Amino acid sequence: MARVRLGISPIIPTVASFLLAALWGLSVFAGWGLQAFCSGTELAADCSRRLAGVSAVSGLFAVAAAGCTLAAWLAGAARRDPRLFGRLMGAGAAAWIAAEGVLFLGGLLLRT
Repeated sequence: MARVRLGISPIIPTVASFLLAALWGLSVFAGWGLQAFCSGTELAADCSRRLAGVSAVSGLFAVAAAGCTLAAWLAGAARRDPRLFGRLMGAGAAAWIAAEGVLFLGGLLLRT
């Protein structure tokens, strides 16, 4: 039986990665996280300090995600190896989702 391969343009996972990066960056650096998790609390300064700690942990995943995305383009595109590109972009997307998840769950824990 023949194997069917569906070709996906590399621009689709790249755009998805950039959108996840933008969401994370706006949540951390533009104050979306503070607005979402620390507004309306009595101790906003304390909440802000704790959210900075959560953002730092989330930043570790964001750095890994950015590294995977860059490596996908450098290694996968240079070698013209779509399997390597797909694996690295998949790892990058998973790391972006983990960075967003840590930020979201940490923010929810701050509210309690």
